[in-house]
Amino acid sequence: MTTPKTPVADADAGAANPVSENPAAGNHAAVDSAAVDSAAADFAAAYPVRPVPAPGPVDTAPIATTPAALEELDSLWQAVVHETRTRGNDVHLPISLAFAERLCRAYPEADAELVRVATLLHDTGWAHVDESRIISEGFTGDWRKATIRYEHEKQGCDVARRVLPGLGYPAEFIERVCAIIDGHDTRPVAQSLEDALMRDADRLWRFDQAGIALASSWFKMDPATYTDRLATEIIPELITQAAHDMATADLNRSTALLKTAVIR
Repeated sequence: MTTPKTPVADADAGAANPVSENPAAGNHAAVDSAAVDSAAADFAAAYPVRPVPAPGPVDTAPIATTPAALEELDSLWQAVVHETRTRGNDVHLPISLAFAERLCRAYPEADAELVRVATLLHDTGWAHVDESRIISEGFTGDWRKATIRYEHEKQGCDVARRVLPGLGYPAEFIERVCAIIDGHDTRPVAQSLEDALMRDADRLWRFDQAGIALASSWFKMDPATYTDRLATEIIPELITQAAHDMATADLNRSTALLKTAVIR
């Protein structure tokens, strides 16, 4: 399976990571913690400045102006239609993919195909967990350590291993995709530039008006409270400078549009 290293859509159109002790981690606990730590250390050494400066162009226009590359991944989308019907993934995943492609243009040294496929699939596991627990457990309290978060990561890897071989993706590539999906919510540090870009894309969608409307309801927050949280908690989590710039521009647009300074 070959696609361009950078998306074809026109631009105009840390710390060591110990394996979690959460018993629900399942296969996560079987991951070689030394290898995980080594990968994270290598990434930190290769990109010591945080947020990571962008060598390529940074597009801070509304994400609707640069949708994901048309048709290139249609066969993959069609293979996971069922998984897009849970937890608003039919909104979250396409917007996240558009941000991922934009980030890949800002960081052309990244393997864009890996970032794109991992982003498209990263939350498909939500379709294979107890849906009644998604909001009650996955979006309350210390939600990053919630059992259901580990479950959806494992299930997302299962989806990748099920659908990608039939689309011509080689086994080595599929395991690289799974290495990103596995821990994208629960592992505190990125292990590669591609991992970092997927993580940032997963967060950036929240700053768009559609993301605010959907995600604020998951956390049972009004838009003003939620956008406050985006500014104080989520922007500092972003790994790349390009993501910081995009998030800040989107947040300024969204708060102005939603009148959060007065509707609170």
